[in-house]
Amino acid sequence: MKTRFNTFDIICGVAELQKLVGWRVNQIYDVDNKTYLFRMQGTGAVEKVTLLLESGTRFHTTRFEWPKNMAPSGFSMKLRKHLKNKRLEKVQQLGTDRIVDFQFGTGDAAYHVILELYDRGNVILTDYELTTLYILRPHTEGENLRFAMREKYPVERAKQATEALQPEALEKLLENAKNGDYLRQILTPNLDCGPAVIEHILVSHGLDNHVIKKEGGEETPEADEKQEKGGKKQRKKQQGAKLNQKPFDMVNDLPILKDAVKCAQDLITEGNSGKTKGYIIQVKEEKPVENGKVEFFFRNIEFHPYLFAQFKDFEKATFETFMEAVDEFYSTQESQKIDMKTLHQEREALKKLSNVKNDHAKRLEELTKVQDVDRKKAELITSNQSLVDNAIRAVQSAIASQLSWPDIHELVKEAQANGDAVASCIKQLKLETNHISLMLSDPYDNYDEDEENTKTPEVTVVDVDLALSAWANARRYYDMKRSAAQKEKKTVDASQKALKSAERKTQQTLKEVRTISNIVKARKVFWFEKFYWFISSENYLVIGGRDAQQNELIVKRYMRPKDIYVHAEIQGASSVIIQNPTGEEIPPKTLLEAGSMAISYSVAWDAKVVTNSYWVTSDQVSKTAPTGEYLATGSFMIRGKKNFLPSCHLTMGLSLLFKLEDSFIERHLGERKVRSLDDDAIDQNVKEPEVEHDLLSDSEDTESTPNANVSEQSSNTEINSFPNTEVKIEHDTGRITVRSDSLNPENEPTDDNEEVIEKTSSKPADEETTIILAAPSRKKQVSAKKTKEDKARARQEAAKQDIAPVNTEPKNPSQVKRGQKGKLKKIKQKYKDQDDEEREIRMMILKSSGKEKPQPSTEKEVEKTETTKKYVKPEKSADPKNPVDLDDADEVPVGGDVDILNSLTGQPHEGDELLFAIPVVAPYQALQNYKFKVKLTPGTGKRGKAAKLALNIFAKEKGCNTREKDLLKSIKEESLARNIPGKVKLSAPQLQKFHK
Repeated sequence: MKTRFNTFDIICGVAELQKLVGWRVNQIYDVDNKTYLFRMQGTGAVEKVTLLLESGTRFHTTRFEWPKNMAPSGFSMKLRKHLKNKRLEKVQQLGTDRIVDFQFGTGDAAYHVILELYDRGNVILTDYELTTLYILRPHTEGENLRFAMREKYPVERAKQATEALQPEALEKLLENAKNGDYLRQILTPNLDCGPAVIEHILVSHGLDNHVIKKEGGEETPEADEKQEKGGKKQRKKQQGAKLNQKPFDMVNDLPILKDAVKCAQDLITEGNSGKTKGYIIQVKEEKPVENGKVEFFFRNIEFHPYLFAQFKDFEKATFETFMEAVDEFYSTQESQKIDMKTLHQEREALKKLSNVKNDHAKRLEELTKVQDVDRKKAELITSNQSLVDNAIRAVQSAIASQLSWPDIHELVKEAQANGDAVASCIKQLKLETNHISLMLSDPYDNYDEDEENTKTPEVTVVDVDLALSAWANARRYYDMKRSAAQKEKKTVDASQKALKSAERKTQQTLKEVRTISNIVKARKVFWFEKFYWFISSENYLVIGGRDAQQNELIVKRYMRPKDIYVHAEIQGASSVIIQNPTGEEIPPKTLLEAGSMAISYSVAWDAKVVTNSYWVTSDQVSKTAPTGEYLATGSFMIRGKKNFLPSCHLTMGLSLLFKLEDSFIERHLGERKVRSLDDDAIDQNVKEPEVEHDLLSDSEDTESTPNANVSEQSSNTEINSFPNTEVKIEHDTGRITVRSDSLNPENEPTDDNEEVIEKTSSKPADEETTIILAAPSRKKQVSAKKTKEDKARARQEAAKQDIAPVNTEPKNPSQVKRGQKGKLKKIKQKYKDQDDEEREIRMMILKSSGKEKPQPSTEKEVEKTETTKKYVKPEKSADPKNPVDLDDADEVPVGGDVDILNSLTGQPHEGDELLFAIPVVAPYQALQNYKFKVKLTPGTGKRGKAAKLALNIFAKEKGCNTREKDLLKSIKEESLARNIPGKVKLSAPQLQKFHK
């Protein structure tokens, strides 16, 4: 099977790519460490082409969507830095070697991407002077030649084009050739067109397998050694060619060879024109036969820019251009592997069935043969009854005379020597078993009217029991025959059942193999599956980042102006986006489910701590850091009011979504829609925190003219009707603080309440500007050593990124200045019965700031907050703070993929055509109506084991039909477990029986 480009392929490929000259590089991606995608854009906005380069193998344009790495590699970043927005100025082959040079830009700003397609391959990025800037595979050839960074690429090393092979030069080559050399061995190093073209011209001119034969010469041993090289298939081919060798006639065959060489040069000229078509050579594989029908599967083996003569008897697929053929060949490789694997499994299953059938047929044949032999022996005893009786009596009389067994043997031999008829038929004495072997023949077999045509009768050795008469021995053989017949009947009955069972198992195996194969080929990986995701109970797509990079990606690329951003009040939580394609208000139930997801995919799951989540609009999320501060990857700035959601339990669910065939989608429309009955209750819960924040903000506006009695009465009323209690959980230390917020956050405290009031005073600023810090992902399963290193690095980054309002607190509030200890004791004794709330009211009445000295940092912070507030107003009307990169805009899903969501159902109906199943992990309340579901809560169980158990539960459910079971078998355990938050406890009805 052909796996890489040859010389003629490169000639045709370079000629076809000349149409891309003048196109700009839009973006560069890497599929793996050897394969890179160049997104090219033409003069028109719609003209876009993807150019694929694979080190050592191929280059071609592609229309398929190749999977890209989540984060670009270092080589991709280097290519992007130097080549982005550059024009492709030149594509050329270096000499006649398998090296292609892509030049981007002109003059001193030119850069070259050199692709090597031989050996292990290489990709080299150089500047205009061909000095290596980056190399995929640094190595050394010999002592002086180094392929490394800052080394000049040796262009002169490439094989240069040779002059056209003239007739005189060809004659000289043939004269100097060794005896026994094949013509293709002579032409390959002298024609720059590749082995496929040389094979073509020789076959088309009838010169294949021609060998140089010189008079009086002997074949060189080197030629034999060359023939012996290669694998078994190659050796077989060479042996076949050796048998078909033909001597090359210098007189008659030389003109034909000259025409063939001219034909090769014409082919190269045609390849340089760029007008060649593409061909994929295929082999017809016969699929296992069912119901008398024969199916064929076409396996791709080679791709070529020309239909060569050696492949004229093969099946072929034709394409308009060579690039299309190459793209189709490599893009269908995976599906062809799946088809071949399926084909081998089907053949194995049918082979087992065939072996079972052959085994049963062999048994029946042996039983039939035994019956025939026993019947024949019984008939021979009956035909020779007197002879058999005489032989039995003779031996019995010898035994009765008390002769020893050796004497009886001697007696029989003497009688045979004397020509006794009875003794002559005795073949062997088996006195130890009381048997004798007689040589019997049918006495009527040799009877013929013409005495001259008498034939020698067929003799059969028959064992006779001495204790029985001739008739009794015949009856014994008839009984054995009847026993064998009965056994045959039982075997036939049993074999029919066994064959039916084997056929049923084989058909089941074939069905499973084909079903899984079809599912694997039909399975489409959706763009949102690389994130945490689920579909809410009201048909909104909710996605969350697995790590800091994905958080960054979600906000920058996938968040639209009308979308909602959800986050948990804990460091390291996932950034969650609710996609809102309609632009209408998001229902409260969806907000609750998204908040539950944000909390579950955070450290709260492992800590088993319930915390709060909140939502903001997309225009409140920004990557613009405050002055003098820096936002790392995955960190964002939230400006404006945060809408807090009610606390919810850490309860997730594992379920399955089924992809429906298009004609069945209408039956499931409206399964996930807004439920109006629950809106009021949930909406009230959602809006309560907003009222609380409104009260806090209003208190700032009304603080200028306070009245003592009125303020005291109103504050008591507010506290009684809306108890504003804050529970603070410090997730690093585990300390829990319960306190009430003050009504006047601008007043400052004294003494013991210093820290609490400082936090309260900074709360409005927190609501206006909040920094969400990224945390390292805890989902990646890596080694313990790497985990420790990542934790240490994360702590260092967290220390560097520890910024803004939080740092306004004292470093250690427990430490007091010298001489103040006694003073503080007196203050504590005096005001021990006074709570924080009373103290706040008294301070407000006295218009005093207490004994705390104003600090310059606080003034700066107030100024900073004021400037931030001024800055926020125009920001709301400005463009969103998460612009999408224009280069990647074509990859961003538009409209929230409503059609995709409608084609996925968790409630398959009887008769639905299901294409494949997708595992989904979502808040349990979103899965209430799903057919298959299990509950997940924080526990100690491993994710993989829980996923395996869940799959087992789904498969054994009573309502699970055959198609659903087939789809369950095609799901891999790792894809089922990858979205489970962490260590889990799995809950399901009658779970104990599955553990057994």
